Amino acid sequence: MSAESLAEMEQKIINAPEEEYMNDEQLAFFRLKLVELHDTTRERIREAKEQMLNKPDTTDPLDKAAWEEQSSLLIRIVEREQRLLPKIQQSLERIRHETYGFCLESGEPIGIPRLLARPTAEYSIDVKSVMEMKEHLQKD
Repeated sequence: MSAESLAEMEQKIINAPEEEYMNDEQLAFFRLKLVELHDTTRERIREAKEQMLNKPDTTDPLDKAAWEEQSSLLIRIVEREQRLLPKIQQSLERIRHETYGFCLESGEPIGIPRLLARPTAEYSIDVKSVMEMKEHLQKD
């Protein structure tokens, strides 16, 4: 599907009435977005791993230090991206079960704007805010 038609679909979903929330068309749109996110995430992981394997052939300590710093950053990128893959799979599974777009805790709609910004969102913004507040209080 072309980027233009995806943008058109997105605009149509944004403008859709509430009673159309997570209808077949919206589920299909988010499935496409999640599959695309899955593919680009796997590609970023592959590219980062490839870059880590290309160790420069140098004896210069500054070049070695720069490469080690870059490798450290790439490792963090790979770790973050690998944590995203199961979330994408879980979101695709929720689409199959037609529970996608609804908060796992409250059952309320997560909302189109939040899902467009974060297609793997599992909680409404209100529930997620409370969870983060509790998490923050437990750390203190």
